[in-house]
Amino acid sequence: MTVPTPVGEARISWYRAAEPRRVLALGHGAGGGVEARDLRALAAALPAGGCTVALVEQPWRVAGRKVAPAPKTLDTAWTALWPDLAADGVPVVAGGRSAGARVACRTAAELGAAAVLALAFPLHPPGRPERSRADELLAAPAGGLPTLVVQGGRDGFGRPEEFPAADGLTVAAVPWGDHGFAVPKKASADGVDQAGALSLITTTVADWLGGTPGR
Repeated sequence: MTVPTPVGEARISWYRAAEPRRVLALGHGAGGGVEARDLRALAAALPAGGCTVALVEQPWRVAGRKVAPAPKTLDTAWTALWPDLAADGVPVVAGGRSAGARVACRTAAELGAAAVLALAFPLHPPGRPERSRADELLAAPAGGLPTLVVQGGRDGFGRPEEFPAADGLTVAAVPWGDHGFAVPKKASADGVDQAGALSLITTTVADWLGGTPGR
């Protein structure tokens, strides 16, 4: 479905549970769209467990532009979409990957989200750990929202061990995963392959969602 926002038309792709107990809304990153492997894997796996998944395409992607706008514009679109995401009347978990995770963290408390899922959160630009975005990430748990970060072990935007410890914040590692959760062939020596990495993501998220508010 297309949804008008103050900054252009957005699009929501729904993957509905038969009897939803919660909705997981997922935004995409600045370098890609909702076709990302982790977003697709979650959309395929979670509805069977009672979680409807909504994949949200920001207006800039719907319009075919190649460069994401400023964070404020992304937040404006996400906020405008929220009533549609919450229309089922069940708790909504705000989430996304990379830039989409930043949007979810910045806006979750004011929108009344039940929790936050941050996939491949860009804790800092590659090679620039001094430019930390930890304040954005910690806004959600500081507001009392359970927050799960799922991070690749090789993510140049922040490895799992770089994340701060905080009440309400859980960090789960995907061994060998990069920023897009791709794993190299050499990881098979450690018993890790691409299918296994995606299965780890979906299982980790499903287990965590089981402890978040639901109907």
